[in-house]
Amino acid sequence: MTETPSPSTERFRVVVVNAGTSNPSSTAMLADRVVEELTRLADSSGAELEVAAIGLRDLAQEIGNGLVTGLRGEGLERASELLAEADAVIAATPVYKAEASGLFSGFFQVLDRDLLIGTPVVLGATAGTSRHALVIDGQMRSQFAYLRALVTPTSLFAATEDWNDPAFASRFRRAAGELWLLMESRFAKRLRETNWDTYQHDFGSAKSSGNDEIDLSSDLMRLAAGGTLS
Repeated sequence: MTETPSPSTERFRVVVVNAGTSNPSSTAMLADRVVEELTRLADSSGAELEVAAIGLRDLAQEIGNGLVTGLRGEGLERASELLAEADAVIAATPVYKAEASGLFSGFFQVLDRDLLIGTPVVLGATAGTSRHALVIDGQMRSQFAYLRALVTPTSLFAATEDWNDPAFASRFRRAAGELWLLMESRFAKRLRETNWDTYQHDFGSAKSSGNDEIDLSSDLMRLAAGGTLS
């Protein structure tokens, strides 16, 4: 029988973004290893870990439509809600032709730019050869820097031969340990409560901060809508 957590138990929400398209998927396996390490750390701290998964394979059509039209369907809206509530994100992708997959890059391109401000993120990538090992630092980190997420110092890249390397396990522990410390500090929540208005926001994003909404009656907004100054 599963024990009911105490009301005083601290809870953390982790969202896994998996861009793998095969089944079974080495990309999903990489993300699962991070979840296992995080669960161990949460258990040792008496905390509860809630994990939600976003499979980009199922959102492929919506991502394509979003890139073309700028509109988000129900699946992308639900994914946005999960990420907005996340205390941490594990983002993993296969590598194709020396780049993160189009599904992965496209997904984060259609999201609200303010969605991950201050959110701790660990980045992971898988490939058939170690020649793609710099994709995370050379490409993926810059995308998450633009989103103003807080990426862990340690990233996780796995070529085919890495899965049999005993030293690879220590890298998972290190990455998960960094992510856990950032989660435990509630950095993202504290940042949004104190510093949200110091960031430049996309139109319509102010409402998600809990701060005052944009004044649509201002002279500037009337001009933007094709009106005239009063």
